[in-house]
Amino acid sequence: MDSDYDLSKLASGCASRVAEVCGPDGMRRRLEDIGFTRGAAVRCLFEAPSGEPRAYSVRGAVIALRQADAELVRVIKEGSWD
Repeated sequence: MDSDYDLSKLASGCASRVAEVCGPDGMRRRLEDIGFTRGAAVRCLFEAPSGEPRAYSVRGAVIALRQADAELVRVIKEGSWD
C-alpha cells in the first residue's frame, strides 16, 4: 500500500494519521469539525458486516463513516509521518 491513501482502505485494527481532507467545502468542514484534521491519529475499529459504515477512533471519539465519506480523508502510514 502506498504511504498516502484514503481512509476507506485502512484495515480494521490499523492506525494512521490524517494527511488532508478533500471534497466539497461543506463535507470537508464537517469532517474537520468532527476531528479529521491534519496530523490527527485515526484507527479503524471495525466495519459492519455489509462493509459499511466503518467505525473510526479519532481524537477520543468513535465516528461511523460511509465509504464515500471515508474516501475524502487522505491518510499516511504511521511510520511515514514527518
